[in-house]
Amino acid sequence: MNAKAKQINLKTRKQVFGALSGNNISAFHGEGFEFAELREYAYGDDVRKIDWKTTAKLGGKPYVKIYNEERELNVVVSTMLSGSTHFGTTVMKQDYIVELLAILGYSAIRNRDLFSHILYADKLYRHSKPTKKIYAVNKEIEEAINFNVLGKPADFKGWVETLNKRVKKKSLMFLIADFVGDINLSLLAKKHDLFVIIVRDHFIENPKPLGNISLVDPGYLVRFSGNVDEATIKVYKEALIENDRVLLKHLRRIGARYAKIFTHQEAYLQLVKRMA
Repeated sequence: MNAKAKQINLKTRKQVFGALSGNNISAFHGEGFEFAELREYAYGDDVRKIDWKTTAKLGGKPYVKIYNEERELNVVVSTMLSGSTHFGTTVMKQDYIVELLAILGYSAIRNRDLFSHILYADKLYRHSKPTKKIYAVNKEIEEAINFNVLGKPADFKGWVETLNKRVKKKSLMFLIADFVGDINLSLLAKKHDLFVIIVRDHFIENPKPLGNISLVDPGYLVRFSGNVDEATIKVYKEALIENDRVLLKHLRRIGARYAKIFTHQEAYLQLVKRMA
């Protein structure tokens, strides 16, 4: 394990299992229960469990729904590690996404849930088997941090199609990417409990005039030369604002939970806060 992977490993394991572990990520509670039976109300039962529709149909005698606790979630964390993640003014977006992967992976293991990781960019690169073993999270951290994102443009359509085909069992699914581009998560949201994590660098949303520069697109490896002035930035920011407006409207419509997190923010504390 290289130094960067080891650093992420030690930091996130301490956060999840150590002093901060009292701050649980509530998303892992999931639905938590499955229906077991319907029976007559008995003294001491929680009145909030009364099924009023059934009670009305059966002549007014109160009935309650009994549930069995589901003790195991199928947690799938899928990272989009395209070329655009090779950027960062404070922390590289790729490194930050891997840190989120580590936190979610260790949280699943701590909660005794099944964990698997799907790594995607322009195509599928990795799909780990569901497991409850902590060493599997260590392995996914190392694979993701060592993954070469350069020359790999984001294929959001292919990503969604792959997830739909590969993940058959209903899951608590975390999708982590910068989400700049068109994406349709409607079918995934019908099959799974979705939580979308949008990772951004503040400079990407609030760039400054740079004058005449030469850049290389890390996804397509195409060189761009031009004048990045106020007018150029205005057009760019308007396009990004519209991208996010459409994205968030879509997520709200399909009932997916989401959070936008910036790379200068502490990842673990942001997850605890945003997933409460």
